[in-house]
Amino acid sequence: MPKEKKIFVLDTSVILYAADAIMHFDEHDVGIPITVLEELDNFKKGNDIKNFEAREFIRLLDKLSKDHTLQNWIPLNGRSKGKFKVLMNSSSKLDAEKIFDEEKADHRILNAALQLKEEEKSRKVILVTKDINLRLKAKSLNLVAEDYETGKIKNVSKLHSGKTVVEHVDTDIINGLYDAGHCTPGSIVNGEKPISNDYFILKSPKNSVLAYYNPNESCIQKVEKKSVYGIKPRNAEQTFAIHAILNPEVRLVTLQGVAGTGKTLLALAGALEQRRNFKQIYLARPIVPLSNKDIGYLPGDIKSKLNPYMEPLWDNLKFIQNQFGDNDKEATRLTDMVNNEKLVITPLAYIRGRSLSNIFFIVDEAQNLTPHEVKTIITRAGEGTKILFTGDIHQIDTPYLDSQSNGLSYLIDRIKDHPLYAHVTLEKGERSELANLANELL
Repeated sequence: MPKEKKIFVLDTSVILYAADAIMHFDEHDVGIPITVLEELDNFKKGNDIKNFEAREFIRLLDKLSKDHTLQNWIPLNGRSKGKFKVLMNSSSKLDAEKIFDEEKADHRILNAALQLKEEEKSRKVILVTKDINLRLKAKSLNLVAEDYETGKIKNVSKLHSGKTVVEHVDTDIINGLYDAGHCTPGSIVNGEKPISNDYFILKSPKNSVLAYYNPNESCIQKVEKKSVYGIKPRNAEQTFAIHAILNPEVRLVTLQGVAGTGKTLLALAGALEQRRNFKQIYLARPIVPLSNKDIGYLPGDIKSKLNPYMEPLWDNLKFIQNQFGDNDKEATRLTDMVNNEKLVITPLAYIRGRSLSNIFFIVDEAQNLTPHEVKTIITRAGEGTKILFTGDIHQIDTPYLDSQSNGLSYLIDRIKDHPLYAHVTLEKGERSELANLANELL
């Protein structure tokens, strides 16, 4: 029995999340309300990722509609794909603008979907939007509404942590690790191949050891506790994070954890420790305006507008600098690196277009990036570059992302077990007892 062909109606938020979303509905058809094209016209100018997504979608639609008019059903590329068309604004029996007593783009999109539902009585019409409130409005009008699921991580509670605790390990094996520095994986994981660069806390009744699986040597190796640029690891996960940051065989690292676990601090200190190996160190973060308003609403010049967003990164740099005396060469070196742009702290948007060869590139607050943004950053890496993403997948500051759909979760899930990649989830807060209390109980 053939599958029922549905019609999915896409909201603007879906296009801004993924420009190629129209191609990910298998054999089903896709409707694009004319209001979406109007909204995309407002987004096409600018250098933010949403502007690039808008332009990319407009180009895609132009290519697909060659020799067609957009009011007819147009085949999407590929035999297994459905068709698409633009839905014109029209009045349905239910008028969202009258029901919600406001003329706005969201309500015109609802009306387009409602009209299509009336026209296609034999088919299921589904509104797809990343706007939760719009989904609720649609459901209140008896219109099926869903989130855009492509790329979503189904179960973030089982997301790769990068660490395995193994109890009841034979004492002789741990002693052997201390003596020789390595052992065979089979003695630890019962013949199974461990995940590449996965970390282990191995415990016996008498002692314990920190280790990781080296995919290039196919063995379990002891992990030494190291300090980086005056910063000492305070727990096993921080030790693992420093090891991943310093490992020359690993070119991509992700650090995930709640506030106060030391993600950004360790990343910056680890980069400074390796400053001679790289041309520059970039520490960048995406700008997520407060109340979702553009930074143009803030007073002052562009530097004044950006300072509140960059201040946490400068705080980490000052903390590292404070580990040394004012006249110590390590402290003065940091000042010189900033003045000579060997160390650059900047909004992520300002990196676009720059060469990423021989760069140590730290992307802070990566949970506020889409999967496409993360991919764009990584694909720009040149020879000799190492990229490190940090963030907390449960602390999302953008309205159309969540713990399942953000770029950091996507990256951790999709790229695990690659020899070039290492991940560590930092669990224990080290900022203060008070901060730990808030994370645990509030």
